[in-house]
Amino acid sequence: MIHFAILASGQGTNAENIIRYFRDHRLAHPALVISNRQDAPVLDKAKAYTIPTAYCPSREFRGDGKEVLNLLEKHNVQFIVLAGFLLLVPPAIIHAYKHRIINIHPALLPSYGGKGMYGDHVHRAVVENGEKTSGITIHYVDEAYDAGQVIFQASCPVAPGDTPGSLAEKIHQLEYRHYPVIIEEVIRSVFYHPPSGPA
Repeated sequence: MIHFAILASGQGTNAENIIRYFRDHRLAHPALVISNRQDAPVLDKAKAYTIPTAYCPSREFRGDGKEVLNLLEKHNVQFIVLAGFLLLVPPAIIHAYKHRIINIHPALLPSYGGKGMYGDHVHRAVVENGEKTSGITIHYVDEAYDAGQVIFQASCPVAPGDTPGSLAEKIHQLEYRHYPVIIEEVIRSVFYHPPSGPA
């Protein structure tokens, strides 16, 4: 059984969807939910499913990440999922979990990515720029915002009458449908079907 952590900063709708998907799963189990906000609703959502939670102040993600790493090790975390987590992951954690941290972004990267581009900021920019299509990108996490290798993308149309709110709902549906499945596929490939290297 692979133990994974979920890092989230806000409401936790994606986190809750992931927890429900893996609640009775044989492959992987959500072992910990971490938030950089003490009052983040995601913590209460996780507690409702008896998932251990932790509050790690934002400053702990701006330094060497040692306290966060210790916490991950304490809970035997082998894989990390970002679900609405708004901070950069410290390099020490990136290196400790190389190719074992993934994120979901509410746009079709490389468009509408980078610092400050999250949630409604993304949807507003997409609508104001008259884009015909938007979607989600699931990608590996590296040391820059939204710059890691793309794993999966799914798209949806942006209708002429769409608002940031109505587009957000379309994106949420894509997130709920695809993110848990892709998490499962990546965990399976990393831990059970690793690429074969030179002998």
